[in-house]
Amino acid sequence: MDRRYKYDDIDLAYSIEGEGDTIILLHGWGCDRSIWQSTASILSAAYRVVSVDFAGFGQSAEPKSVWGVEEYTRSLEALVHELGIERPTLVGHSFGGRVSILYASRNEVRRVVLADAAGVKPRRSFGYYRKVYTFKLMKHLLPVLIGRQKAQMLIDQRRATSGSSDYNRATPMMRAILSKCVNEDLQHLMPSIKAPVLLFWGDKDTATPLADAYVMARRMPDTTMVVAEGAGHFAMLEQPELWFTSLSSFLKNE
Repeated sequence: MDRRYKYDDIDLAYSIEGEGDTIILLHGWGCDRSIWQSTASILSAAYRVVSVDFAGFGQSAEPKSVWGVEEYTRSLEALVHELGIERPTLVGHSFGGRVSILYASRNEVRRVVLADAAGVKPRRSFGYYRKVYTFKLMKHLLPVLIGRQKAQMLIDQRRATSGSSDYNRATPMMRAILSKCVNEDLQHLMPSIKAPVLLFWGDKDTATPLADAYVMARRMPDTTMVVAEGAGHFAMLEQPELWFTSLSSFLKNE
């Protein structure tokens, strides 16, 4: 059932299926709750499944200011409070993993599943920083040198060829939010997660590499890791049989 709630005067969407202990499904950047359709359908036979559209995705409105992981987590906390949920299980993919980590570090949860999750700030090469600061210099100098209109054309071309697909598809507000969120390192919060954690990862993931999962495993007290060989950043979709087997086993192991 599709539902709405308000946080920070923003309309946010979610859906509920099934009955029982609550599992909350949190999607990654550039996706929406529809990515969990198969997972929700299977889990709802034994659990109450809440699937969320984060602000700025799916049927949820964009934030009116530049949110970080903190604001996204507060919006989830508001929903949990509104629904009267106690000790949910969180399942987070990619950016949804960031919110899961922050939420679980300061709220009681039953379990946490992190699928190709973000949360470890990536190490950047010198070449990366050179590109970033060259681009920033272009944005400041080109309008002065060649005029605002021509400068904007060149800047858009540069962004299209060098920026990530998520960044290029986003609105200006969501670009600012992405830039803020992607640079937040959550490693210091991981030791505070006392609930059991399942790390489900594709060994070919280049967005959040398998090395991140090993960092999380070292930081969190109680982890189980499943590696999907040959899978990338959407391992749960690329290897659904392994995903559902691993998820079912983890959830039943009370």
